[in-house]
Amino acid sequence: MGASGSVGYCSFTKAIEHLGDRWSLLVVRQLGTFGPQGFNDLATGLPGRISRSVLADRLRRLEMLGVVSRCEGPHPDYRLTDVGLGLMTPLGALRTWAEAWLPDDPEMVERDPDVVLAWLAQRVDRAHCPVRPVVLEFRPHQRCDRRYWLVVQRGAEPYGCLTDPLLDPTRYVYVESSMPALLALARGRCDWSRACGDGSVTAAGDPELVSRVGEWFRLRTSGATRPVEMG
Repeated sequence: MGASGSVGYCSFTKAIEHLGDRWSLLVVRQLGTFGPQGFNDLATGLPGRISRSVLADRLRRLEMLGVVSRCEGPHPDYRLTDVGLGLMTPLGALRTWAEAWLPDDPEMVERDPDVVLAWLAQRVDRAHCPVRPVVLEFRPHQRCDRRYWLVVQRGAEPYGCLTDPLLDPTRYVYVESSMPALLALARGRCDWSRACGDGSVTAAGDPELVSRVGEWFRLRTSGATRPVEMG
């Protein structure tokens, strides 16, 4: 390997060693997207589940690298430095690549259901949702004992729940699906009519609500896509 290639490879290796764990880049992305946040906000806002000790360790490491600093004040928030902000462009490119080319992981529904619910929420078209709130209850075929909930309403921020929100029972739509189908819907790679048409997704509840579920979600409109196989 030539000298210039060796230098480039060493720089890449350093980046992986310092930032290549599961949580460091997620912390950077969270601060870059939402601005300064306190420790508790980060602990609850990061997708998945991070222990407080792990989060404290990652923040110390990012501070040491000059990627993150703490704002002054009685309750100091963490923020990205100019060095950290420089990571947002490559993170955006990495996300675009991953959405286009990385295969969906069916086990993610069980491992990180809150992430899948967040993806579904991103696909909600609030302008076309019903005026009164509707609860979508998801039941994966492979694990009928597991249930997840997404609440949608016109003009309101959709939100996911890992416990039943206990709203008006007449406003529930019960969705059963294969895990690959649920991920395809969450990623915007498949619309509801196609998923219901091939049987990978079924919906029950008030017929009027069931017939309009597909209007409440948007497909992904940019980036390369590949055909999705429904299980």
